[in-house]
Amino acid sequence: MSREHPQKFRVCNVSFLNSTPYRALQELSWVDYSESEPAECARRLHEGEADLALIPLADYFQHGGYQRFGFGIVADGPVESVLLFSNSPIEQLREVYLDSASHTSVALLKILLKDRSISYSRRSAEEGLRLARERCAAGVGALVIGNNALNSSGSSTYQFDLAELWREKTGLPFVFAVWAYRPGVIAPEQLAQLEVALARGVTERTFFARAWADSNEFLRDRAERYVTENIHYQVTDEAWSGAEKFRNLGAELGLFPALRAKPMGQRSGLDLILSEASQGHRISCAEALALVERASFADLALAADLRREALHREPTVSYIVDRNINYTNVCNVYCRFCAFYSAPGKKGGYLLTKEEIGQKIEETVAAGGIQILLQGGLNPELGIEYYEDLFRWIKGRYPINLHALSADEVWHIVRVSKLSLEETMSRLIQAGLGSFPGGGAEILVDRVRRRIARLKTTANEWLEAHRMAHRLGITSTCTMMFGVRESWEDRLFHLEKLRSLQDETGGFTAFITWSFQADNTNLAPGDTTAPEYLKVQALSRLFLDNIPNIQSSWVTQGPSVGQIALQFGANDFGSVMFEENVVSAAGTTFSMDALTIEAHIRQMGFVPWQRDVHYNAV
Repeated sequence: MSREHPQKFRVCNVSFLNSTPYRALQELSWVDYSESEPAECARRLHEGEADLALIPLADYFQHGGYQRFGFGIVADGPVESVLLFSNSPIEQLREVYLDSASHTSVALLKILLKDRSISYSRRSAEEGLRLARERCAAGVGALVIGNNALNSSGSSTYQFDLAELWREKTGLPFVFAVWAYRPGVIAPEQLAQLEVALARGVTERTFFARAWADSNEFLRDRAERYVTENIHYQVTDEAWSGAEKFRNLGAELGLFPALRAKPMGQRSGLDLILSEASQGHRISCAEALALVERASFADLALAADLRREALHREPTVSYIVDRNINYTNVCNVYCRFCAFYSAPGKKGGYLLTKEEIGQKIEETVAAGGIQILLQGGLNPELGIEYYEDLFRWIKGRYPINLHALSADEVWHIVRVSKLSLEETMSRLIQAGLGSFPGGGAEILVDRVRRRIARLKTTANEWLEAHRMAHRLGITSTCTMMFGVRESWEDRLFHLEKLRSLQDETGGFTAFITWSFQADNTNLAPGDTTAPEYLKVQALSRLFLDNIPNIQSSWVTQGPSVGQIALQFGANDFGSVMFEENVVSAAGTTFSMDALTIEAHIRQMGFVPWQRDVHYNAV
């Protein structure tokens, strides 16, 4: 029944509350999404009616030929939705009616009760509970799972939570279900998008739980607590150890095929992920999250450094001599994390004249500078003609690259001048725009962006501006500002979007990450410590396998941490700071000239070299 050329990729999710976060897969336009009970999801996958399915762990082991994502349904203690009901103590049970919706729960019960003489028979959840109540004196029980178990909790004298019993027996979490697929059915670009969607759903699981509760007349608070406390969604190494234990015990009872011995020396878990990432093999969001949660700081540093060394064989570190010029601070976006902007009409707002800009450029050229980074606020009085005139004026007078604007500024020009994105970018390039900075990305998750800057461009608009720049023949950098109380899932979602666009266009020359600077802003920071910065950078180097250069952000972290960053995957020391206004407005004022930068690079055992925006030697 399999199709050689399906019109859409067929996904089957479980219809229980615990699986509602995975409804995020519906948002992928190329996915044909459906839901059913766990056993039915497995049947569809087995018979070729689904390409990807959330299936019971028992079916995954029974089949033996599937691959899996790092996401699933995991419990590390009471799960509340896989329950054995009885009016007799568990020691007195002689007969159990089995809910036929999931093979895993049935196998788990048989493993937990393997030393007792019990007869089993399949029944629907409702019938099993009814029969158990009617025959309460005869040592009869009923296994009920999923929504039926949640709704039936407290309906019998005795209630046994199988996940809790498993934890007591083994000391390990229990994996109830995994996302599985046949090898070769998912293209690499689909794999990445599926991983991102799954991760996003987990991040926003309370939203999905509330929606499910409203449509099923279920208490919202209980639904939210269930998906945040009872259910875990990452299949960690420890969880998979529990899965392997379950398989071993099940094989002994004849529930699963006999296990084959693994080849000697085969690696698994974090070591394998670190090794593959350091060699340039692509890692998934789930694998990256496993590194975040459980890899040691030293292992991350070593893997990122090995990846840097593989990409840049010579022991060198680059830097560029340029200058930041913020031509205006007038802005009508009012970002909560920004201490630089001035609202239109407010005292303190400015717009530099050509002469003021020219003087700054002359000072830069005289000091050996080859580029200016020209950025400013979203000034409602400035349209395309202003930028065309300014760019032509600069390029006609100074031998310097114009690394200018941001995605937000470009979209602002689009709106003010009532032009298309393509026409706006084309006219700016014709006027002298030489390369495109990656500022304004912050975190490419709209939920986060709305919280910190509700009027800012959307994530897709930021990506589309860079896609257009690459299509029109200029390169750009990409960035991430972290520390605004986003999650690690949000960060990886951001990185995945950058990696996917780079797969498509190849136009990013470098990635730069920095931490949010909170002084003089009205936004409380998250974790912006130096160790967190170094961890983010190391993960970025391992995850962004297709972006060649990683810049150290000494401007926000300081020279010493900037140096250490060279051991966490960075191969570039960024820019000489003749002038910096945005970060300094938030209370961070580090500064270095070219000689000081070179000294810091040499102190770390590298040879410094000066570059241009395309990473060519000057």
